[in-house]
Amino acid sequence: MRNIFLAFLLCVSYTALSQEKNTYDEKLAKELGADQYGMKTYVFCILKTGSNTTATKEERAKYFEGHMANINRLAAEGKLVVAGPFMKNERNYRGIFIFNCSTVEEAQKLVETDPAVKAKIFEVELTPWYSSAALMEVSKNHDKIAKTKM
Repeated sequence: MRNIFLAFLLCVSYTALSQEKNTYDEKLAKELGADQYGMKTYVFCILKTGSNTTATKEERAKYFEGHMANINRLAAEGKLVVAGPFMKNERNYRGIFIFNCSTVEEAQKLVETDPAVKAKIFEVELTPWYSSAALMEVSKNHDKIAKTKM
């Protein structure tokens, strides 16, 4: 009985603390494009190993340099929310992009600006994705914790 009472007190305390911490910020929600649930639509992109197997080491280096410059440009424009490589895997997945747009067509136009995609070093799969609008804050916060810039 004592354990049940303690569990009940913990639940009540947790609920009270959770309600206290709910500090809805309407201005921030609007800035980030959040709906009533704090969510929004993005386009999720998986980069896979492409069909270009004949590019030289020098050509690949040039494409990757352009790839990174394109990532930085799209992020600065607020079009690319998250990007990053996968570790070695059996699926030939190379990385992800999460685009700040709501249609696959718009994301396709953005991804076509990537030199490594154009050269078929990477192939892409795009799909709409619903997630927290707070993802829009990742880039700003990443800059605060990255000692060295890419």
